[in-house]
Amino acid sequence: MVKKILTILNKEFSSIHQAAFLLGFFALFSQVLGLLRDRLLASHIGLSSNLDIYYAAFRIPDFIYVSVACLVSITALMPFLTEKMKGDGDHAEAHRFLNDMFTVFLYAMIAISVILYIIMPYIAKSITPGFSPEATLLTIKISRLMLLSPIFLGLSNLFGSVTQFYRRFFLYSLSPVLYNVGIILGIFLFYPSMGVVGLAWGVALGAMLHMFVQLVVMVKYKFVPKISKVINWNEVLRVLAISLPRTAGLAFNNMAIIIIIAFASLVGEGAISVFKLSSNLQAVPLAIIGVSYAVATFSNLTKYISENQRDKFIDQVTLSARQVIFWSMPVTVLFIVLRAQIVRVILGSGHFTWQDTRLVAASLAIFALSVVAQSMILLFARAYYAAGNTRKPLIMNFICSFGIVILAYVLVHFFNQLAPLKNLIETLLRVQGIPGTAVLMLPLAYSIGTIVNFILHWVHFKKDFENNQPFLRTAFFQSIFASIVIGMVTYIALGPLAKIFDLDKFIDFLLQGLIAGIIGIIAGGIVLSLMKNKEMLMIQETFKTKFWKTSPISATGEGI
Repeated sequence: MVKKILTILNKEFSSIHQAAFLLGFFALFSQVLGLLRDRLLASHIGLSSNLDIYYAAFRIPDFIYVSVACLVSITALMPFLTEKMKGDGDHAEAHRFLNDMFTVFLYAMIAISVILYIIMPYIAKSITPGFSPEATLLTIKISRLMLLSPIFLGLSNLFGSVTQFYRRFFLYSLSPVLYNVGIILGIFLFYPSMGVVGLAWGVALGAMLHMFVQLVVMVKYKFVPKISKVINWNEVLRVLAISLPRTAGLAFNNMAIIIIIAFASLVGEGAISVFKLSSNLQAVPLAIIGVSYAVATFSNLTKYISENQRDKFIDQVTLSARQVIFWSMPVTVLFIVLRAQIVRVILGSGHFTWQDTRLVAASLAIFALSVVAQSMILLFARAYYAAGNTRKPLIMNFICSFGIVILAYVLVHFFNQLAPLKNLIETLLRVQGIPGTAVLMLPLAYSIGTIVNFILHWVHFKKDFENNQPFLRTAFFQSIFASIVIGMVTYIALGPLAKIFDLDKFIDFLLQGLIAGIIGIIAGGIVLSLMKNKEMLMIQETFKTKFWKTSPISATGEGI
């Protein structure tokens, strides 16, 4: 048994689809744990000031992670590592390169963490203007503890470049799983005795476990880093020159979230929790589909660029984009139609009331509008990074992040001032009579800005890479039509099923949404088959090959 496990752990995955499936499977497992984590938080704490404090305390550590720790991210290091690992030598150059990056990163993170620890009181007051003095003090304490998180996660990123180079996607996929395990342990072991502070220790534990998995590969391939006495600053600066634009783009997005959280703190108690819980729920399909395909595709894109195989590069982006659209579009519609069932089943226990369910469900529906856009941005951005063009995504992310902040302020203002607009939104999302509905304008601003960002990436990718095919047009409109059918059939099925099941019971509420969703998916599958959708035909042929041993069709197909 142990031998079989070790064989799986050491397996290399050469196929993009195998790697994406594995990453998607573990992303699903990780997201299930993440949902369990959120359910425990909602059950133990509810939409309260304590949960608001916990989520607000994440903002500065998260910002440090994306603005500093991501300077040594996999997307930045992989091209350099690929270049230095060519041939069958002892890879001494690669060792020296990683040692230099490790040394610079470690010293920089320690220095930045010390500075932030000192000035945290001043920062916390700016990001949570609506908090009471007591809540602000607790936010400062938790934020200081969470400064351990970006250090561990940054090191995990650095080590993960080796894991991905050797295509050890199994171990790479375990990292987010263990991260959530650490947070869940914090809820069970630390929260009962330490309160919200215990949750911060759980986050630190999860980040440490995230890093530990990557160390396994580092040890196996004798890449355990050491402190460099003499640093090759030319190479360090080359990495920074490439990674700075990407990191700045992530920082812009994160800064937009920080400002939105500040807006939410002014809306009222529980508003931050509504925003974060719904954001975490919509992140499930994003992680399973968008992130999995983007990560699995990146190593091949880097390889094709280094070998000057431009046609294969574009084909790879196209194939992955079709898959992302095929899977994420129906999921988006199902999240909108079944939002109440999803939120109630996942979060509805303990201190989390039906009123809380309705508000978080409404926010989830708005977030779901941008799931496809978020997934496609991840893919297009990695295509640009693989090609060495980090400037273009930076500009687009900056414009859209700035737009999200402005739009959030404008929408909240008009929502509070214009009664007809407020009544329309509350009626459409079925949240009439619930206080704090102004928070719904924040995910709306985020979704609109993200969709605009996706359109910019799509248009510029076609132009920059001279792709004159009707790029994704067929796949996009086939998926839209099938998704509309899925949504309509699912919504219609909810009515008769509501008469069969007792919706006051957890299991009945779950079965109502599950059965309605399955009926909708079957209807969508039939529609896609009738339209001869390539992805649907591939699935059908895979099942035939698996169970009836027929020959599969080609996965490449014609241009789109």
